[in-house]
Amino acid sequence: MMREQKRATLLKERRASSGTASAPRVIVLFGLSASTSVSSLAGDLLVLLSNGHTGIQFPAVASSEYRLRATVLEAPHGDFMACMEMAKIADLIVFVASANCSSDRGSSNYYVDEFGFQCLSVFRSLGLPSSAVFLRDLPSDLKRRNELKKTCISSLSSEFPEDCKFYPADSKDDLHKFMFLFKEQRLMVPHWRTQRPYLMAQKVDMVDSGSGKCTLLITGYLRARNLSVNQLVHLSGAGDFQLGKIQLLKDPCSLSVKKDGDFMDADEVQDSQVIRNLLPDPMKQELLLVENIPDPLEGEQTWPTEAEMAEADRVHKEKKQKKRTLPRGTSDYQAAWIVDDSDVSGSDSDDGSDNGMVVDEGEYDYPGQGDGGKSDFEDDQASLKLRDSDDETEADSMMMDNENLTKEQIEEDIRKIKEAHAEDEEFPDEVDAPVDVPARKRFAKYRGLKSFRTSSWDPKESLPPEYARIFAFDNFTRTHKHVLSKALDMEQGSLSECVPVNSYVTLHIREVPTHIASKLCILWKTMPVIACGLLQHESKISVLHFRIKKYETYNEPIKAKEELIFHVGFRQFITRPTFASDNFNSDKHKMERFLHAGRFSVASVYAPISFPPLPLIVMKSRGDSLAPALAAVGSLKCIDPDKIILKKIILTGYPQRVSKSKAAVRYMFHNPEDVKWFKPVEVWTKLGRRGRIKEPVGTHGAMKCILNGVLQQNDTVCMSLFKRAYPKWPQHWFPLST
Repeated sequence: MMREQKRATLLKERRASSGTASAPRVIVLFGLSASTSVSSLAGDLLVLLSNGHTGIQFPAVASSEYRLRATVLEAPHGDFMACMEMAKIADLIVFVASANCSSDRGSSNYYVDEFGFQCLSVFRSLGLPSSAVFLRDLPSDLKRRNELKKTCISSLSSEFPEDCKFYPADSKDDLHKFMFLFKEQRLMVPHWRTQRPYLMAQKVDMVDSGSGKCTLLITGYLRARNLSVNQLVHLSGAGDFQLGKIQLLKDPCSLSVKKDGDFMDADEVQDSQVIRNLLPDPMKQELLLVENIPDPLEGEQTWPTEAEMAEADRVHKEKKQKKRTLPRGTSDYQAAWIVDDSDVSGSDSDDGSDNGMVVDEGEYDYPGQGDGGKSDFEDDQASLKLRDSDDETEADSMMMDNENLTKEQIEEDIRKIKEAHAEDEEFPDEVDAPVDVPARKRFAKYRGLKSFRTSSWDPKESLPPEYARIFAFDNFTRTHKHVLSKALDMEQGSLSECVPVNSYVTLHIREVPTHIASKLCILWKTMPVIACGLLQHESKISVLHFRIKKYETYNEPIKAKEELIFHVGFRQFITRPTFASDNFNSDKHKMERFLHAGRFSVASVYAPISFPPLPLIVMKSRGDSLAPALAAVGSLKCIDPDKIILKKIILTGYPQRVSKSKAAVRYMFHNPEDVKWFKPVEVWTKLGRRGRIKEPVGTHGAMKCILNGVLQQNDTVCMSLFKRAYPKWPQHWFPLST
């Protein structure tokens, strides 16, 4: 039964793709090098398809001889954006190579130049549709022709799929043989293109409605799926919009046209050949909801009453006036010199209860940090006990002698120590605690983790204000299945709401900004303008995660939170992503400051929701005068605002005095209050020791540390701190709106 169902599905697809009712096939001619001319080849194909008639006004051509309709597009060599947009809607990509070029890539002439290799890589990332290679400029001598043809095929076959075939294309007979094969060929299209209806504009017009808005009219053939008038549509580079009306038009490029080739002009078709108008239902039309509207009073905290404030003051005074137990016979004058332990700010208690450092609960699994310092860590390892010895006293005096250094002297001393260690490249997360700002304020948002992989982190804790504007799914997989099921039901709906696939239609797109519409009216003549139907929820903003890899020939750095242009399927938007390591064995990902070459990373962005699978092409702007450069490629991974990306920093200190497993460490902090604040966090060394902070020494941030082994003098004491990182909200969402 399954075999019969697959066979019936394939037969239905073949009939739909080769039948007279299917939309014209889009043939894109792409020259592999700048020396290869495709304009003459395009002219030969058009003459062949139009039975020798010239002066055709309509973009699509109907051939009664081949029983085939086609649109022939020339990919402009050097215009990367136009080539990429053509590849997105191509049914067949014809790669054109000249046999006169040399196969030696070290010379100035070869079959594929640098731009050709770049486009081939992007086409593979997007998903190659059906493809073929045309060989031009072959010699007329039969023997030399066959030899050169074999040379071309052996040089180029590794760049194309195994089922891609090579055809000579110099004469009319060569093209004639190819067209007979092409009309029977079953088209292969990427899976992501079959999920949504889309339309390539063959005419763009606008009707100004005042107040900076207008109605944009896009005419063309509907492909892949049925389109509902209640759906939202995305205009490439312009944004998401609602439909005001869909006009179903008479097909101007029918195979039943007279043989004398009197094709109708598109303007006449637009004005006179309307078959049916479809109007949206206000009760069923999907709302254009982009951002969630946060309620500023949702997290409001009631101000305490006067009675509550008076009670708090009374309790505070009672704590201050608490009677202390004094030795018998002590006078009031003597009692003033006795300091109660409870009055000392920043107590040295080992449990860290008096400091404000936020510590993961897993940290108290470390011995000696959750039990007041009376733990098995000190009981079982006698070598880790600090003893009051002459060495300790000598170390304290040395640190006291160094407390009179100025800020410049301290910074110079730290620089010399780092140069001596020379391990910065192995530990790129190292930062220095500022001398003039307390570390507890500078790193107030950071916390320690006992284990990066297993320690818990609440994904709902301390979210930024942007999270009040986005949308999230309770169960993304279930929602995805529900959305696809709803799209299938809508596609099979009544003809009063849906336009069938392969129809020739005009979309009336409402509320388009006038300056964007005027750009599109000019742009469609040189580059495809694509209107794509959106699934449910796909206009709303959420946090999307992509698997991304830096393009191999792009050498400039790509910094996190830098403004980039993302091409996700048919959609384009501007965003400012964060990068993180692509690890699968943890619910947390370590943030990366740059996108590194040679490996995949996770790029997290604020962006409109899109359901996978979808390819990703990343462009980086190079200024107003230059076109954006190809920076990275990848694919959509998931949609999850709760995915945790942690930024890691490492504070470093240097041993000044070492006595076996105990050490006096300086330059990690610069005041004793910071030492007390970060005391609950575990410390480690670059040579593999682990331990904890015991107490501060002096007034300039030196501290005593206990480690689980002998500390070497040339080792470095480190402390790892983490905070959650988020992408940046972009200033503009779409390229044409800037």
